[in-house]
Amino acid sequence: MTRRVVVTGLGALTPIGKNVSETWTNALAGKSGIVKLTESWADGLAAQIAGLITIDPLSVLDRVSARRMDRSTQLGVIAVKEAWSDAGSPDIDKKRLGVFFGTGIGGLSTVLEQYDILNTRGPDRVNPMTVPMIMPNSAAAMVGLEVGAQAGVHSPVSACATSAEAIAGGLEMIRNNRADIVVAGGTEACVNRLAIAAFASMRALSTRNDEPEKASRPYDLDRDGFVMGEGAGALILEEEEHALKRGAKIYGVVVGSGMSSDGYHIAAPEPEGAGASRAIKSALIDSNAKASDVIHINAHATSTPVGDIAEFKAMKSALGNALENVIVTATKSMTGHLLGGAGAVESVFTIMGLKEGLIPPTINLNNQDPEIQVKVAKNEPFKIDGNGKIALNNSFGFGGHNVCIAFSKN
Repeated sequence: MTRRVVVTGLGALTPIGKNVSETWTNALAGKSGIVKLTESWADGLAAQIAGLITIDPLSVLDRVSARRMDRSTQLGVIAVKEAWSDAGSPDIDKKRLGVFFGTGIGGLSTVLEQYDILNTRGPDRVNPMTVPMIMPNSAAAMVGLEVGAQAGVHSPVSACATSAEAIAGGLEMIRNNRADIVVAGGTEACVNRLAIAAFASMRALSTRNDEPEKASRPYDLDRDGFVMGEGAGALILEEEEHALKRGAKIYGVVVGSGMSSDGYHIAAPEPEGAGASRAIKSALIDSNAKASDVIHINAHATSTPVGDIAEFKAMKSALGNALENVIVTATKSMTGHLLGGAGAVESVFTIMGLKEGLIPPTINLNNQDPEIQVKVAKNEPFKIDGNGKIALNNSFGFGGHNVCIAFSKN
């Protein structure tokens, strides 16, 4: 019998909130977290806007420990602390506790900082913790140390699909009886001159610098690219019987996942969404669900002209006429694109939407692209009854990585 996996804790640190409660409240209110960058390093950049967290990580973390972490790892550990506490800080045999936590880019800020130090102050002044700070598995390792995980600590790196893939990995880790609890999620913090310049050079970013809060506009005819954001999300996944025995509160169920790859292009999506469609179909099969069971999709919907259309084609191909009854939302319109942290934060939105019966709005959608024929929760929350239904969270990444996670209320 397949071990059922539930969600018993949530954590989030985003441009619209310092925790899950604040993030959720501001999402329902349609608040944008996109701001104009005022730092001198942003001078001359084509894109000068981003979604930034509103707290200093050093105000939350132990300052000595925090200085041994890249900013991306700091955000991840903060989100995990909230999720672990929210789950009741479970008393568990550490050999039955695992971690699946990733980042798409990781310690780029540390690389830039230490490279400057190397060139201006000499090799003896380079931080001796540089290597552990820039390792792609740094966030996962620090999360594992934070909770004392011994069943396994894993760190997928699949661009913007990373943290959704981490949730899928955590699901399988529990199903395969390697663990009873898995801390899953992801983080990103690379709002810096190099990253923004590089994405802008690809013409992937919005340059609506004079109207930051209106720049991220998925599905809108006037969309001109995504907005970079930073943040982290964490889910405590737990085998259902284990959760019930300890009296844990249960947010919802992770009923399935699906993954595929495009085999098409290093950065562009396959135009017809064929790979993404296979991931969605696989998630339905893994969930023992039909297309008609889907009530809601938190779409990847980055606000790029070609990406939004490709995802629509994928949803239409996977769900057929059932898509007409699905409420779609694009929360990146408020948070910006959190890259490797996106799938985890958007899974938090998806779970909360089922639990509360409210779908956060897609803001800045004034003129919906006629090529994207979906029912969107526009500019205000949409009420749903999630009983007996499932919701999907789509995440896609450069390299053609496609992940779909399916959740249910009970």
